Amino acid sequence: MTVVAEAPITKATDTPGLVWLDLTRKCQLACGHCHNESGPDGTHGSMTTADWTRVLDEAAAAGVPRVQFTGGEVTMHPDAPTLIEYALKLGLTVEVYSNMVYLSESWWSLLRRDNVGLATSYYGQEDTHNAVTGRNSHARTRANIVKAVTENIPIRVSVIVSAPSDTGEETRRELLALGVRNVRVDHVRPFGRGANGQEPCTDGLCGRCGDGRASIGPNGSVSPCVFSTWLSVGNVQDAPLGTILGGPEIARANATIRAGRNVGGSLGCGPDSPCGPDNADARSCTPDTDDECSPGTPGSECTPRN
Repeated sequence: MTVVAEAPITKATDTPGLVWLDLTRKCQLACGHCHNESGPDGTHGSMTTADWTRVLDEAAAAGVPRVQFTGGEVTMHPDAPTLIEYALKLGLTVEVYSNMVYLSESWWSLLRRDNVGLATSYYGQEDTHNAVTGRNSHARTRANIVKAVTENIPIRVSVIVSAPSDTGEETRRELLALGVRNVRVDHVRPFGRGANGQEPCTDGLCGRCGDGRASIGPNGSVSPCVFSTWLSVGNVQDAPLGTILGGPEIARANATIRAGRNVGGSLGCGPDSPCGPDNADARSCTPDTDDECSPGTPGSECTPRN
């Protein structure tokens, strides 16, 4: 159902805003840890182009300066280029989160635009990377990372590691040697396939979800971030984005997240949680940081992954 009635749009918080446009669950890969269980059988959901452009209008009107297009694999959504162009016309800063397995020339042209950045996930050496993605994808992703650097396209890479003891340092050095300036390391989060059958909980979240940011899924459901999709706070097909961001449901969800992330609370949703009990620094992993959500740690643990 598409919203017809207009409602006043209010900015939910005074902090800088970020909205994830989580366009699709379709992806050519089927990564074993995927936080939203995307894959070749995924769909683009029920959101239409008109729905997404209306959301962009509402985000811009609410004062949100940045949007990230993600999925699934965002480049597999047929309307993604149109939506990115529309976001740029609204003056929004855009980031495209892609697995970078395949980028057409038209996508490269779009990525070269001002105010557009690129982000991806990387899993280490060839054998490790291919084992995670379920395909021989390492060579293509690595080559496209190199191309992005060569083309002077802003790119940041999140090194995703599985073992709590793995620092990802060797892979980080490899990427820095390729010319990537923004490289961070994150552990697999206990969501989606990465949860290994566990029920979702707040312990694997960084604690800043919903703080001037929100995620909108392929069916219009709004959540505090891309990892907390089970904490739906409304649907943009039923109500304007600004109303949802300023409403009681997101306030309650945020309170639940903050309570779950309190120092001394239960910090162990799963063995791979970067703030879990297997982490000696778990009690210092708190949401009171000024860093914006970005792939990897240190700086932030909010890592949208494909």
